[in-house]
Amino acid sequence: MAFHKAASLDDLWSGEKLGVTVAGRRVLLMNIDGVVYAYVDRCQHAGLPLSEGMLENSVLTCRAHHWQYDAASGCGLNPSGIQLQSLPLRVEQGEIFVDAGDDA
Repeated sequence: MAFHKAASLDDLWSGEKLGVTVAGRRVLLMNIDGVVYAYVDRCQHAGLPLSEGMLENSVLTCRAHHWQYDAASGCGLNPSGIQLQSLPLRVEQGEIFVDAGDDA
């Protein structure tokens, strides 16, 4: 695994999302109740960046066609049966590091 710095915890408060580029790949970071999650920043429907959508509580909604995901699990809520691609991450000394994968 190759972890790269994605952001600082100071840039991602609880209840917020942030789109960043890590090793050439668009990554969506979300802080849900103090826990940080990382996903490939792309809706499973039309491939649009989910970082441009809306995060309310723990529900992430795509701006284009309003597909919805559970931010903590990446599971589709509307429609169900879909899944965001999660990325490994670690937090060290207030910094967020993400492994964007081999195909980044």
